[in-house]
Amino acid sequence: MKPIFFHFLIILFSLSTCFGQNTEVNYFKKLNSKEKNVIVNKGTEYPFTGEYNKHFELGSYHCKACDSPLYRSNSKFESNCGWPSFDDEIKGAVTRHSDNKLGYNRIEICCSKCGGHLGHVFKGEKLTPKNVRHCVNSISLVFKPLVPNK
Repeated sequence: MKPIFFHFLIILFSLSTCFGQNTEVNYFKKLNSKEKNVIVNKGTEYPFTGEYNKHFELGSYHCKACDSPLYRSNSKFESNCGWPSFDDEIKGAVTRHSDNKLGYNRIEICCSKCGGHLGHVFKGEKLTPKNVRHCVNSISLVFKPLVPNK
């Protein structure tokens, strides 16, 4: 009985890597199957297909699942990688986790509020002065345009 319980705890812990304490609130019910594949199952959309890859309007990018603000448009840049790229997140909005799924270490990024998968962060590419690139799936995002003051 003890080994079964131990294995259950390991599985439970691995499932909570991104979703953590926020699993009691089901932000994922409204997502369609493609969105769930990326946001919940940690999939990846095809490069150069996402809605926000070449999108450069003023505003902010929010989590598709819980609507939490993640990135401001002034941190978005063209990296030619096929996915939206940002060199900074809104403070506290993004959580990082080690990801060895492909046999080498990458840093997975998730929404801090709901745990939804966003993509990965890469350092040392020298694409911006901050030397960091958040490679984010468009399908994980919702854009909200900046509303000018009247």
